[in-house]
Amino acid sequence: MTGEPLSILLVAAEVAPFAKTGGLADVAGTLAREMAARSHDVRVVMPRYYVVNRHRWGLRPAGDPLGVPMGVLGEQGCAVLEGRLPDSPVPVYFLEHEKYYGRDGLYTTAYGDGYADNDHRFVFLSRAALQLCRRLAWRPDIIHVNDWHTAAIPLFLNTLYRQDPLLGEAATLLTIHNLQHQGVFHEGLMDVLDVGREHFHWRELEWFAQVNLLKGGIYHATAINTVSEGYRREIMTPGYGHSLDGVLRDRANDLFAVLNGIDETEWDPRTDPHLPARYSADDLSGKAVCKEALQQQFRLPRNPRVPLIGVISRLVWQKGIDILAAAIHRILALDVQLVLLGTGEPWAHFYFGDIRAEYPRRFGCGIGFDNAMAHQIEAGADFFLMPSRFEPCGLNQMYSMRYGTIPIVRATGGLDDTVQNFDEATGHGSGFKFYDLTPDALFDTIGWAVHNWYHRREALRTMRRRIMSLRFSWAESARLYEQIYRLAIERRTGQHMG
Repeated sequence: MTGEPLSILLVAAEVAPFAKTGGLADVAGTLAREMAARSHDVRVVMPRYYVVNRHRWGLRPAGDPLGVPMGVLGEQGCAVLEGRLPDSPVPVYFLEHEKYYGRDGLYTTAYGDGYADNDHRFVFLSRAALQLCRRLAWRPDIIHVNDWHTAAIPLFLNTLYRQDPLLGEAATLLTIHNLQHQGVFHEGLMDVLDVGREHFHWRELEWFAQVNLLKGGIYHATAINTVSEGYRREIMTPGYGHSLDGVLRDRANDLFAVLNGIDETEWDPRTDPHLPARYSADDLSGKAVCKEALQQQFRLPRNPRVPLIGVISRLVWQKGIDILAAAIHRILALDVQLVLLGTGEPWAHFYFGDIRAEYPRRFGCGIGFDNAMAHQIEAGADFFLMPSRFEPCGLNQMYSMRYGTIPIVRATGGLDDTVQNFDEATGHGSGFKFYDLTPDALFDTIGWAVHNWYHRREALRTMRRRIMSLRFSWAESARLYEQIYRLAIERRTGQHMG
């Protein structure tokens, strides 16, 4: 670290290991831990959903109930519980509000529908985080907000809190983990935000006569980043910008890219407790044991010679699941096995269940999510498939390489940044990539990988060992985030922070 320690508030809708639906939670939890390791004063705020067990995590009350102004809804109260991020000194403050967070899901019902009051739930989170700083009499140098759920914080700091002696000079960094989700709600949300109707116009919060919280955050944040250089370039184009590409181009000088890292302690085949056998690049015998166990788990023939392809994914449009569905009959006509673990759109649950019944010796399917099984697929598969339409960063391709499982990916966003296409002439590369988002391109690339499995095994063995030596640790990512923090603080205050 260079420069004086910073006071950093990180606010997110989900933080691992407490509550998780995707990569946002992993990033929030791991980055906070890394920043604390760099001697910064880091604090985290998130909701206390039902899934966060008070007793398991040793949560305790943190003072009296907190009053949170909510515009026309009046002041709302919530309890604040305090815990610790595991294996770190980082305090985590949980907002306990039965009406907003006393439910099983984080964002959606059991049927996959978004909660009707998600606008109020996350405006409350944003406002409560600032009120908590006042309660603690703690002045953050920078507030790191994540996605639309907390994008109202930069807006509040530039309006309601601009003259606040504690918070008025706090800089903000808005991380866009997925631009597709923007927090778009009815115009009446302006009366809950209570920042004044003068902010409801095309440059700030207004989006086709509705309130767009992410758009407002992009406009008001001191700095913005996303989670790979490839995705940074993509979201400033109409094809990937989800109608906000123009807003992002306007702020291109303030838009940075920091590739996510992975937790190399949790994802390590040498020590992974979820595996039936451990292994390393120097001794891959345990990987063969993992493959046999995975085949047995999915009731597939135990055959070490056939290539086994793994898929762990949300079964949704973004992940290209429809492209996989369109190509899967041709894929399974090859001499391969494929196992899939995921949950998402109901049609996909039924479709892949039917495929399992049709190809019981070639295809294994698990609907749902099981963390231990995810580790076992990463270890037991020979190839890992990610046919994403867009992928801001992607973590599974990094996990796969760590486990010696060769990725097959669409060249988009972070997938394109982290996977080097195989060069048959030199043997260089770390996986197989395709560019066109079509069933033909997907099938052809899997066919290319399978051909090399059967005819160039030594080249793939060399690749397997090579990719296991690649590192995607959070150390470099944390260093870059610190640089952006210091730049944002200087831009906000004019004060050089190191």
